Amino acid sequence: MSSNDRRAGHMSAPRPRVASNRVDADRPSRGAASPLQDNMDPMRTSSSSQKHRASRDQKNMSEKRTERTVITTREKAVRRNPVKEFNVNFNVSEWENPKARKSSKADGASPSGKKREPVPENAPWNPHASLIPHSTAPLACRVSVPPAASAAPPSLHPRPFRDLSSDAQEAAILEDLLFVFMGFEGQYIHYHNSFDPSAEKDRLTGPIFQFAPGLDPTLRDLTQSMLRMATHYSAMEAFVEIQSRAEYGAVSHALCAAIRKLLKDYLILIAQLEGQLLNNPTFTLHQLHLHTMPTSQCLAQLYSLGQELLRRNGLLDQDLDESMEDFGDVDNILEQLKEGGDLVPGAMASKKICKGGNILRLLTDRLATFSGDPTTKTLIQSLLRDASRPYMNMLNEWLHHGGIKDPHGEFLVKEQRWIKREKLEEDYTDEYWEKRYTIRDKEVPPQLDSVRDKVLLAGKYLNVVRECGGVDISKAVQDVPKTLDDPRFLDNVNAAYTYANASLLNLLLTKNSLTTRFRSLKHYFFLDRSDFFSYFLELSASELRKHARNVNEGKLQSLLDIVLRQPGSIAAQDPFKEDVKVRMNKIGLTKWLMEVVSVSGMDQENPQASVEKQQTSAAQTADDDKDILGFDALELDYSVPFPLSLVISRKTVLRYQLIFRHLLSLRHLETLLVASWADHNKVTSWRHKSSDRRLETWKRRGWNLRAKMLVFVQQLLYFCTAEVVEPNWVGLMDRINEASANGTEVTVNGTKQANRTVDELMQDHVDFLDTCLKECMLTQAKLLKIHSKLMTCCTMFAQWTSHTLSRALISADPDLAGDKAFEGDPRAYPYDPARMGKLEDTLKRYEDHFNRHLRILMDSLNYFAATESVVLLKLAHSLSSISKED
Repeated sequence: MSSNDRRAGHMSAPRPRVASNRVDADRPSRGAASPLQDNMDPMRTSSSSQKHRASRDQKNMSEKRTERTVITTREKAVRRNPVKEFNVNFNVSEWENPKARKSSKADGASPSGKKREPVPENAPWNPHASLIPHSTAPLACRVSVPPAASAAPPSLHPRPFRDLSSDAQEAAILEDLLFVFMGFEGQYIHYHNSFDPSAEKDRLTGPIFQFAPGLDPTLRDLTQSMLRMATHYSAMEAFVEIQSRAEYGAVSHALCAAIRKLLKDYLILIAQLEGQLLNNPTFTLHQLHLHTMPTSQCLAQLYSLGQELLRRNGLLDQDLDESMEDFGDVDNILEQLKEGGDLVPGAMASKKICKGGNILRLLTDRLATFSGDPTTKTLIQSLLRDASRPYMNMLNEWLHHGGIKDPHGEFLVKEQRWIKREKLEEDYTDEYWEKRYTIRDKEVPPQLDSVRDKVLLAGKYLNVVRECGGVDISKAVQDVPKTLDDPRFLDNVNAAYTYANASLLNLLLTKNSLTTRFRSLKHYFFLDRSDFFSYFLELSASELRKHARNVNEGKLQSLLDIVLRQPGSIAAQDPFKEDVKVRMNKIGLTKWLMEVVSVSGMDQENPQASVEKQQTSAAQTADDDKDILGFDALELDYSVPFPLSLVISRKTVLRYQLIFRHLLSLRHLETLLVASWADHNKVTSWRHKSSDRRLETWKRRGWNLRAKMLVFVQQLLYFCTAEVVEPNWVGLMDRINEASANGTEVTVNGTKQANRTVDELMQDHVDFLDTCLKECMLTQAKLLKIHSKLMTCCTMFAQWTSHTLSRALISADPDLAGDKAFEGDPRAYPYDPARMGKLEDTLKRYEDHFNRHLRILMDSLNYFAATESVVLLKLAHSLSSISKED
């Protein structure tokens, strides 16, 4: 083999790695100019003059042109059949066997840090490639990396620089740079020994190139400045392959597609530079440097963006401490477990990924930083526009259809799919409404910061309407902004929000008769016009006197159904009477409320959060309160269909039940005291005027205490119904009627706009119930304790003054004891003078207990009226007439 042939073989050996067929495919049809194409205009204007100079210097360059012709001929042969030249052997067995693939890869390039054994002089050069496992990136390369130039045998090494003239060195460097610009090694420019092309982190950082020894220092400095562009291009190619994987989300995929277009324009530029090198004999290294400077700046910006994104994804300079922070997020761990994930560090890796809104925020921040650089600003604006398209598709789907199409979890609204609509029937914390859809606080694009709440509510409202059949999801969304820089962006969000709000308000107030439901709840739970309920209590009195665990709920439900269907009753005209059910609670109301207050601090200005823990507190203390009577355990339940269950949720029904049980306890105690008064008026031992003045004085004291207790209970019942529930109810109805009557008067861009939102309506309902609980003294521990002691005292006194005490008075009355009228009664007692003293002591204890706690209640009412609710002054004034001792 001649020296010329050997030189041609040496210089052409790496050429198949140019992938010139890819360059040829990208060369035609240049459309709109991109940041990487603008720098080629001066090159096209000067090409004709350069050709004239080339013809004048043709004789001087004859030897060089002859050598280049040999190279070009060789290159054309390679382009016609690159596989044959490169001798690519796809070994399926090696691909399926990792150990074989590892050993075959060791024949080409060695990992960084390992020294290569010297290759024998006459060793055969037989490089080969293998298939690598498929990744989730659809356009990722499936072929292993080419063998390193250092693995080639010495027979293929080119002539050293010291044997070449300065012009020959420049020609060789120009030839090599075209390969290096596309990420391949040249004959004189190789990868640094520390670079391992098979290591993902090294490829993402970009290769470091080194020169063969002996290069002229001037050429070295000029070439060194251009090699950074080659590093950036290789790194961006690896970036596109990695960030196109499925786990990085659609926004990252769109960003990679935009970068891939820029890299294609870059390859077109390299093809044009190759044409200059082949057709212009006077093309110099300095000219190459001038033509690549604008492109180099653009690639440097892309490289900087890519490195920042890779660092945020933990692919570069990953901090172990930060990766372990995932285990501190309890909500994230619970969500992973509920969705079927594993509690391992790999399962938490999704939190580490920078995707979706975070990528848009990164681009927006860089756009603000480089706003003074027109070229960089144009580049980043183009990337932001393209990357935001899939995000805007998800946003429009959420705003106009109420659905989330977010397979990669990158949208600002997060959907908890495990929270089903069916849970509304047993949900005491409003999880469906408050937790089914939430905002990812750390993943909101800057463009949506000011309207994030509107975005969330618009989709939530429309989602409810969609589930009720009010939205046609098959209809495509048209005439909406597709990118974040569209001037109609905010108008689109506001219009969607107002439309969704008006649609849901109309669905609740008109189609589902929300106000009628509220009136039904008032009839049953607030005992409004409760003639039917008084009849029910009469019929079920024998059953409700039993212990709660012995009460037959089925019998009570049958009695309630009979009463509700009674003609002439207010409940007979109620269309929702079938939704009322009887339930027996396992714990008394006072003990339940005291548990909640002591556990959650219900008296610390947060009654709503306290009620959410009612069920837990009840379960913990139910075993200690098994002996309560049916009257104390009775409560009503109310089932509400969707979507009204969003407003009348289990949490709000629980508040209704608390108020109902409080009013029922007052009604029951009033009934006991009235029954005691009836006994005092018809039983002989009470009606008889005894000759014993001491006994008559005792009777008057008992009558007086009973009257004070009855006035106390009646005033308290009147206060809770007429002074608390009714005024607050009127205020709630006024707000609902205002939303119903005036909620759709205003229009914005042809869209009906509601003055009030659905969330405001729901909050008004909850505030109404919380205010009733607070003003009925059910949220203050001190008032609860005093109220409980007074109620217990009144109940025990009413039971003590029943028939048992009436019979005991016979033995204390000298006129009735031994009377023939009572001789037939085996329970009659003979006259006992000592019994009078016992009766006086017992009555004195009742009097002292009631009067003392009534005074404490008056002081507490005055204090809380000054600090919390002024309405308590009305109750204090009403009770002032009985608070004084006789």
